[in-house]
Amino acid sequence: MDRKFGHLKDNIYTIGVEEEFMLCNHSGDLIDKADTIMNNIQHDYRDRFSYELLLSEIESNTNINNTLNESIQEIAKYRNILKDLGKKYDFLLGVSGTHPTAKPHDQNFVKNESYEWVTNQLKYYATQNMTFSIHVHIGLNDTDKLIKITNTLRRWIAPMLALSTNSPFFEGINTGMKSARTFQFGLFPRTEIPSYINSYSDYLDIIENYKKTSSISKPRQIWWKIRPHIEYNTIEFRVCDAQRSFDNVKMIVGLVQALVRSIDIKQDYNHDYKYEYLTDSLWKASSRGLNAQIIDPIDSKIISMKDMVLRMVNYCKDSLIYFGNEDILPVVNKIVLNGTESDDQIKIFNEKGIKYLKKYLVENVEY
Repeated sequence: MDRKFGHLKDNIYTIGVEEEFMLCNHSGDLIDKADTIMNNIQHDYRDRFSYELLLSEIESNTNINNTLNESIQEIAKYRNILKDLGKKYDFLLGVSGTHPTAKPHDQNFVKNESYEWVTNQLKYYATQNMTFSIHVHIGLNDTDKLIKITNTLRRWIAPMLALSTNSPFFEGINTGMKSARTFQFGLFPRTEIPSYINSYSDYLDIIENYKKTSSISKPRQIWWKIRPHIEYNTIEFRVCDAQRSFDNVKMIVGLVQALVRSIDIKQDYNHDYKYEYLTDSLWKASSRGLNAQIIDPIDSKIISMKDMVLRMVNYCKDSLIYFGNEDILPVVNKIVLNGTESDDQIKIFNEKGIKYLKKYLVENVEY
């Protein structure tokens, strides 16, 4: 989370990806191995990994990449680095938006300035954040566009989450939700969909006012679903659950990149949607996933989530073709037809129980 993607000043639509992983034993239970990783990672890759809140969690951070395939290759490299360390130091990677059985009171938290600030601010609720996600940064060379595109991109938050739900369980309970991670992380402040932002200077004013009132100590403590990142000059898309499948990771990253470009090329900037429809659609995506009925904030008309996904794909299809990434379209169609990784978890739990599910989440990570 604290690693720079090295924004290229003259390049736009560049890609940076953060992945958050569970660190598990061979039964699939969380174990504290973050210190082991950070103390033993090869020096050349030390700055590509970072702590998260839990000692049973690790994050990888790619360099800046110009293409989707470059990004996926680097993601695979870092997964394999962690896999090899796991063989040496007796841990496995697990991938899910939440661990299905872990209890907050059993977890140990990272002791550094950033995370001690979080625990001091949020007290008990800081301990509830046992969540794992994938964040996508898309580079822009214009600070005004960071804001103008963010405002419009909010329309696609709900269908992107609906495509990527992967956290139906929390503390051993089938929550009945498709993305329990969204609810758990929502206990933190400043994790909502951002309201319409008037300008880049307005965004800087928001940051400064937050600082003046001790809401944040740095801009990264704004944890919105989409965040204009003033250090990297990127739009950071933060809504999706972590994914085991490379196809799904590639789909998420490719769609976010294509959406940003399509908004830009169409000059479809600064939509001020009815905020109630945005938040309702997010709730529907996290609770019902692809089976929801929502209201498209662009025209206030009722639409199924599956049709909203198809509308999103059609909106950015020209950009997928432009980048040569139209091969992700069959992945979208497969998920719409067969369900998400959250649906896979529910099916496995129903057929074989929670112990088998925990092992599945560590034995079926793609490398």
